[in-house]
Amino acid sequence: MLGQYFPGTSLIHLLDPRTKIISTILFISSIFLAETYQAYSILTIFIGIIIAVAGIPLSMILRSLKPLWMIIVLTLLIHIFSTPGTILYKMGPLAATQEGIRQGLFMTIRLIFLIIVSSLLTFTTSPIALTDGIERLLKPFKKIGLPAHELAMMMTIALRFIPTLLEETDRIMKAQMARGADFTSGNLLRRARNMIPLLVPLFISAFRRADELATAMEARCYRGGDQRTRMKQLQITSRDWLAYGILCIVIGALIVVKINVK
Repeated sequence: MLGQYFPGTSLIHLLDPRTKIISTILFISSIFLAETYQAYSILTIFIGIIIAVAGIPLSMILRSLKPLWMIIVLTLLIHIFSTPGTILYKMGPLAATQEGIRQGLFMTIRLIFLIIVSSLLTFTTSPIALTDGIERLLKPFKKIGLPAHELAMMMTIALRFIPTLLEETDRIMKAQMARGADFTSGNLLRRARNMIPLLVPLFISAFRRADELATAMEARCYRGGDQRTRMKQLQITSRDWLAYGILCIVIGALIVVKINVK
């Protein structure tokens, strides 16, 4: 799941966290260059190679998609029935078009790629390394008063607690269902109303965890990033430049495909 770290010694794990953060941003931006089947084939092959090199189990990748499956399906259906074009099937006021199916598939694949690439960043980067990487990237903005370390710490803690909160939600839901709660039947309004007994203990648990974390950090004399030293200093190596080079080749291929199509 997003925010979970999978320890390893692969080439992807050994990359500098700044390299992985910048590469993730660039790759996510390049996804929007894809408008043809050839471009999506390039993206699919590249992501498959990254997953294989990182050694991340396919089950973990699929599990990262599970919490957002409803949004993925909804995105597909909206484009299928709202895009004008050649009508293939009509159901009342709704009409599925050939162009809608094509556009829906492309947008759905984009969304899936966004989730997978974001998950790969947290799968292959420890929370400490991710914090250091974000802080170093935000360091130039400290000159204008931006609290780089605090922002990096907040973002990393938020990512780290996503799987924890999802596990807590599942545990509370199962406990409520064992006591007779029903979260699956009824209309949308009734289901939303049935979620209230789930949200209250979840928020209480989240605030309790936040308070415990703050107490633990204070007990260990944590004082932010001022005069803070690190056991491992971040350093750009040849493998990082190799990763940048490969990414530039992929982005260049996407640009070439886009130009040729036009």
